[in-house]
Amino acid sequence: MSREQRGPNEKLGTVLALAGISNAGLARRVNDLGAQRGLTLRYDKTSVARWVSKGMVPQGAAPHLIAAAIGQKLGRPVPLHEIGLADADPAPEVGLAFPRDVGQAVRSATELYRLDLAGRRAGGGIWQSLAGSFAVSAYATPASRWLITPADSSVAREAGPAEGSGAPLKVGHSDVQKLREAAEDARRWDSKYGGGDWRSSMVPECLRVEAAPLLLGSYSDEVGRALFGASAELTRLAGWMAFDTGQQEAAQRYYIQALRLARAAADVPLGGYVLASMSLQATYRGFGDEGVDLAQAALERNRGLATARTMSFFRLVEARAHARAGDAVAAGAALKAAESWLERARPGDSDPSWLGFYSYDRFAADAAECYRDLKAPRQVRRFTEQALSQPTEEFVRSHGLRLVVSAVAELESGNLDAACEQGVRAVEVAGRISSARTTEYVKDLLHRLEPYGDEPRVVDLRERARPLLVTPA
Repeated sequence: MSREQRGPNEKLGTVLALAGISNAGLARRVNDLGAQRGLTLRYDKTSVARWVSKGMVPQGAAPHLIAAAIGQKLGRPVPLHEIGLADADPAPEVGLAFPRDVGQAVRSATELYRLDLAGRRAGGGIWQSLAGSFAVSAYATPASRWLITPADSSVAREAGPAEGSGAPLKVGHSDVQKLREAAEDARRWDSKYGGGDWRSSMVPECLRVEAAPLLLGSYSDEVGRALFGASAELTRLAGWMAFDTGQQEAAQRYYIQALRLARAAADVPLGGYVLASMSLQATYRGFGDEGVDLAQAALERNRGLATARTMSFFRLVEARAHARAGDAVAAGAALKAAESWLERARPGDSDPSWLGFYSYDRFAADAAECYRDLKAPRQVRRFTEQALSQPTEEFVRSHGLRLVVSAVAELESGNLDAACEQGVRAVEVAGRISSARTTEYVKDLLHRLEPYGDEPRVVDLRERARPLLVTPA
């Protein structure tokens, strides 16, 4: 369905020329992005010609998919007004701003929380319409503003009568403690069942129902700092779960707001943790250099502030990004530094609660992934053996990812039997959790096994994995 504008859409034509995308190329990109979200679109070069020459405005998610497709080619977000589609069905750029003012930061975060619920009720809503719109360049301003000013001067707030009916909500430490307990529960469920588990998906609901009213209430500077910290933890978790389920555009917005809230909390290590999460997402999406920048931003601001275990994790994330960028020397140096920091950690250190997952087996697991990216199977096998030696009851998803990495290392070492054996174990784990990321790892393994497709062991593995491949993540 389309409706007509007045005259040609010169803005769209200009941006297409700038991006070097043909009419047929844009149609193909839009159809592909739609397919990623379960939409069946059949646009062709004639459809695009109508958009440009006659000013036809496609309905539904199409305008946002057009912007996302062009944005991917340009390497930056493309707002609808830039391509002459600002009067299409609105999909506000909620969550991408990193306001300087604390009051605006509260509004930016709470708007994002409300938007997510609307999306869930609409069966995908805003996240479906923003399919594929992740742009690593959107992290540039948040990271630089956090580096310049990692803490706000004051966050005390007095809510006025116009902000709600009746007396304004007075926030106390007990309210903040409830948010922290919710974050702890969510971390546990996420590690065990994946970001798509229904219990994990309650985090956005908690942000909307619990955190938003508190952020809009009245609080002292001391309580406000704690409130912003707890809200930042929950918001980062929502981003991590979105990342794990393949909703990259949602994850990006949550991460940006989590970083802004961490600044209001004056919690520099937590801000570094959010930057590390951004780095992992950028690295996962293939932007290794940008991943290095984000991890190093976390490191630089936390020198002399964060615990040894925290610094170790930041160096480990940096190593992941260097490895994805193909820099073996830098990756090796970062891994060595991460291990050195981890050796300095002591049981009595005041490590933040959100770092409870990080121990030597996690270091070994990520080191194995670094060497996988650097195509060093012997090192992958060494570190994977260490990573898999730990119990799996609490970190089921991590165990599944490690099994896939182990399978890849065995395959690259010429051990097809061992690769398939580990692959079968990984598929069994993946079938018990809801994690698009784990499924993608399994798909990558199957792709690597294609040259051996007629081998009975590979055929068996592919059949076992079939339910994963046909079920939407």
